Amino acid sequence: MPGRSYKTEAVVLRSFRLGEADRVLHLYTLERGRVGAVAKGVRKTKSRFGARLEPLSHVELLLHEGSGELQTVTGVELIRSHREAREEPYRLGLGLVGAEAMLRLFPEQEANERAFRALARFLDVLDDLAPRGPDERIVDPLVLSFQLKLLWLSGYLPHLTSCAECGASSGLAGYSPKAGGAVCAACAAVLFARFPVLAQPTVSNPNSTALLIAMLTTRSLYEYVG
Repeated sequence: MPGRSYKTEAVVLRSFRLGEADRVLHLYTLERGRVGAVAKGVRKTKSRFGARLEPLSHVELLLHEGSGELQTVTGVELIRSHREAREEPYRLGLGLVGAEAMLRLFPEQEANERAFRALARFLDVLDDLAPRGPDERIVDPLVLSFQLKLLWLSGYLPHLTSCAECGASSGLAGYSPKAGGAVCAACAAVLFARFPVLAQPTVSNPNSTALLIAMLTTRSLYEYVG
């Protein structure tokens, strides 16, 4: 049965070498969701694709769908290169975290326009983000809000409005993966005593916990990632 071709917007989430001149691309597309594709000859000096298929690039692709698992890139038009994000270490790090979130939360070949638009908006905002020092350990509001929105769109959302253990609505002091959400100071201490490795709160700063909670409001989610 002959294959067919179709055109779609896409963001390059990841790529790796294949043979001497090709690359395998992990894409998130507007029409099909997650797609794997081969860009043949892309690593050659005179490749017709040029540098338009770098990670984080927002492109319009012509893809050929054959009988194998990987589709073939037969044409590409650049929409936004996101070079500003890719060439600055801090912004690049955030972009790769966002790309990894897409890979983990949307693994299927199933279209999700809202997820695609959130990804495109995230990358647009990332281009203009003020760079920070590599040793500055913060919970970045942009990437955090993007991850939370993806959790929301994929049907997962941590419990952050009250303590996931006892239900207390005030005094939240941390976030515990074991409990599945925010925990108060008393429950955090108990969880840490019982599960010193698995249950230790990953966010123990009350200000950071408040930031997590604030970002779950519709207004805050859309402020950053559309």
